[in-house]
Amino acid sequence: MAEQNYANHAKFVPGFHFVTFGILVINLIWSLVRLFWALPGTNFFDRLLSVAVAVALALMAWYLRTFPLKAQDRVIRLEETLRLERLLPPDLRPRIADLRPGQLIALRFASDDELPDLTRAVLAGEVTKPDEIKKRVRTWRADHFRM
Repeated sequence: MAEQNYANHAKFVPGFHFVTFGILVINLIWSLVRLFWALPGTNFFDRLLSVAVAVALALMAWYLRTFPLKAQDRVIRLEETLRLERLLPPDLRPRIADLRPGQLIALRFASDDELPDLTRAVLAGEVTKPDEIKKRVRTWRADHFRM
């Protein structure tokens, strides 16, 4: 498995992100075209139903992706809270609850050695956005179980 870093940590599954969504987008566009430019022999209700099904399929694909990601984020938040309780100095431990979920999720990529300093910078407001936090990670802690 290739070494994970900021540049390649996002996970794309071509069959899902490109093929499935591509087909669903094409289906939605074709349904809309057929709604406004009717093919001979199709009534308005059939064309409208086709658009509704295309929208429902696109929404289903979207939610099939986002619901597991939310569950994964909850698990990451729990893991990182436990990790922070173990690794942070005593003065920072009471402030773990001040970290936003996105910040906790971004901090998971920081090695154990750099986690206290990076957390201190986040809590001090030096960096706030998850993307900025990830860019500050010097020793990347890979997450190969992401969805």
